Amino acid sequence: MNLTQERFVELWSRNGGRHADAVYVDLARRYGEPGRYYHTLRHVRRCLRYFDLARHAMERRDVVELALWCHDVIYVPGAHDNEQRSADWMRRWAGDRMVMREPICEAILATRHVRVPVELDSRFACDIDLAALGAPRRRFQEDGMRLRAERADLDDRAYALQESKILRGLLARPRIYLTDYFHSRCEVRARANIAWRLGGQRLKQQ
Repeated sequence: MNLTQERFVELWSRNGGRHADAVYVDLARRYGEPGRYYHTLRHVRRCLRYFDLARHAMERRDVVELALWCHDVIYVPGAHDNEQRSADWMRRWAGDRMVMREPICEAILATRHVRVPVELDSRFACDIDLAALGAPRRRFQEDGMRLRAERADLDDRAYALQESKILRGLLARPRIYLTDYFHSRCEVRARANIAWRLGGQRLKQQ
């Protein structure tokens, strides 16, 4: 059992979840599906590193962490119900014994990033999911390439239009990050990265 699996099994079990080893096997299998380049266990592990840095600022740490483990477990490129199906996956495996099951599912659904969630748990889940936007430029660029590789169904123009819509939507927000912790650490660099990416798209179109 590797350290990633050990961490999940211990977390799942202490929150009342059963069959932790089987749950992890299914989770790892799904994150390792062909066609995934960004939404993999690598993304989850990066989320966990951000989580560990910010855990002191959270009230219900296990809610946030379990949401991060499960938020992309179902990923179909272009589908609009991935988060809902990921929450359903978590709900089925958790059963009735996991007391915090519903708050975890709410945090998973919040990573659709369509509205500002009320609960602090969900806000942290959202911010950590987007924290890579505030990474150094080279890593940001590499992430963009991995995301592009997942959308082989779109030609370059169609992908650029979709990406531009998402990124401009983020820039239009009063703040990208909803918690003070991530706002203070990621906001400025994330906005600079996004503006750089959009500027590159304009140059290609000229």
